[in-house]
Amino acid sequence: MRIEDYALIGDCHSAALVSRSGSIDWLCLPRFDSGACFAALLGEPKHGRWAITPRQAYSASRRYLPGTMVLETEFRAATGVCRVVDCMVIGDDAPTLIRTVEGVEGAVALGLELVIRFDYGSRVPWVRRLADDSLLAIAGPDALQLHTPVRLHGEDLRSIGEFEVRAGQRLAFTLVWRGGQHEGQPAPEDPETAVQRTVAWWQAWTERCTYTGIEAPLVQRSLLTLKALTFAPTGGIVAAPTTSLPELIGGVRNWDYRYCWLRDATFTLYALLTCGYREEACHWREWLIRAVAGTPSQLNIMYGISGERRLPEFELPWLPGYEGSRPVRVGNAACDQLQLDVFGEVMDTLHLARRSGLEFSEDSWRVQRGMLEYLERAWEEPDEGIWEVRGPRRHFTHSKVMAWVAFDRGIRAVEEFGRPGPVDRWRAARTRIHAEVCARGYDAGLGSFVQSYGSQEVDASLLMLSLVGFLPASDPRIAGTVAQIERTLLQGGLVRRYLPDPAHDGLPCSEGVFLACSFWLVDNYLLLGRRADAERLFERLIGLCNDVGLLSEEYDPGQRRLLGNFPQAFSHIALVNSATNLSRADCPADDRSHVKAWGPGRVPSL
Repeated sequence: MRIEDYALIGDCHSAALVSRSGSIDWLCLPRFDSGACFAALLGEPKHGRWAITPRQAYSASRRYLPGTMVLETEFRAATGVCRVVDCMVIGDDAPTLIRTVEGVEGAVALGLELVIRFDYGSRVPWVRRLADDSLLAIAGPDALQLHTPVRLHGEDLRSIGEFEVRAGQRLAFTLVWRGGQHEGQPAPEDPETAVQRTVAWWQAWTERCTYTGIEAPLVQRSLLTLKALTFAPTGGIVAAPTTSLPELIGGVRNWDYRYCWLRDATFTLYALLTCGYREEACHWREWLIRAVAGTPSQLNIMYGISGERRLPEFELPWLPGYEGSRPVRVGNAACDQLQLDVFGEVMDTLHLARRSGLEFSEDSWRVQRGMLEYLERAWEEPDEGIWEVRGPRRHFTHSKVMAWVAFDRGIRAVEEFGRPGPVDRWRAARTRIHAEVCARGYDAGLGSFVQSYGSQEVDASLLMLSLVGFLPASDPRIAGTVAQIERTLLQGGLVRRYLPDPAHDGLPCSEGVFLACSFWLVDNYLLLGRRADAERLFERLIGLCNDVGLLSEEYDPGQRRLLGNFPQAFSHIALVNSATNLSRADCPADDRSHVKAWGPGRVPSL
């Protein structure tokens, strides 16, 4: 299946990808970052999947039940019509996945194949039948129990069976994570009750959305996706529920995104606050404070969903990769990189939290002062930059700009909110950084800011200069930078992050266009007064969503297919913010670029 042929279901602890053909090809239990028990997405059916598919030729259509993350797939065959409703149950002590097969018209013959392979497809479990006719699959600390109304049998290390569903019939299959407790578990909740309860929970969450602007259903779907990618116990939001979906088919740019990136923080907070999700914004802010607490010099650019700092990267050689894209990686070595921009993102996020009236935290200000004290020394260092290059460190312009943002937001905390701090020192640092970036990060011959000092290349991170208020959009250097990005980085009308060069980023081959950056161009067009261009590009971008409204990290304009980990939180966050920018005068892009105060306890109404 193509990446866009998958849909997401989740329970705010983990998530699964369900293909258009009715196969669950990716599922990690009990958490987003656990080993996969279904890993066919990155290999073959033998690496784990759960398929329920008609035995004859069929056509398929699908949708989410309104306002939920519960998926309904309808299969139409010559003999009849049936539906499969896929639901990861909210609120159960043990992670539970329910697949309900409903007969709609006539009769449809279906096949069921359950291939459980723990630890990313590497471990074949021992499967036995229990007294209640359920199946229990065990391998070391991992165990899954399937409650099935259909008699299954073992064949070639798979559990398979065939059955027929007629109009009006409903058959429910329940898969429960048992972990290390294999025996004596109570029977799961009635499947129909569990699904109804989950539907009601999601719909109640959706009703809290206050967004009423353009493309409201698509914005709502993006917000639901963000909620599904949230780890409920901590409030952390994973960048994606997958690992190693390639940024170029057959390439090596395959990374594990099941972690929380600090640079997503400000965009995330804007998206949640402007759409009415204040509680989620508070939880995200609290996760952020807990994660970054400690010595500023040890600040990670990403963390685990519970704030874990060590995310060692290793490869899984037994998995051939999505469409042969190797290697398959677990963990992410970029967690140890120096990326100065994250200091600016954290400071900007916490400044936004103050301005929007989120409850004050003394711990938050203590963390911020420590970061600025460290940044007074560190901002002059080269780093790996926003794109986490694996080549030599450089003086990236965007990194320096975000260091400027860090000091600017610290100064504003003193001036506008009375927080204590050495504001004169911070003002001096802010002035010095601004002057250096304008002198060394700008190329007068190109009429544009450049990727790094001494370079003549641009990258899409330069679109942030006006968005964070480093220079107003009216400054001709901003228009010149946007024009240079249009000349050199547009591919099929969409924005590439940069022009890959093995000497600089340490990796071979190219990649697709980066969807979040393309939304940043929408926001820049608006600030530049180019509304028609903004609307045209936004329409092009939302047209890339798959049939259930999901986006990945990147897109291949030539092959016309999604690339990269899926669904990608950053893409959906950018979609929400650009839609909001297009929908109202006091938009987030204008607010952040001018750093205007919203007033205590109030977010602008839509």
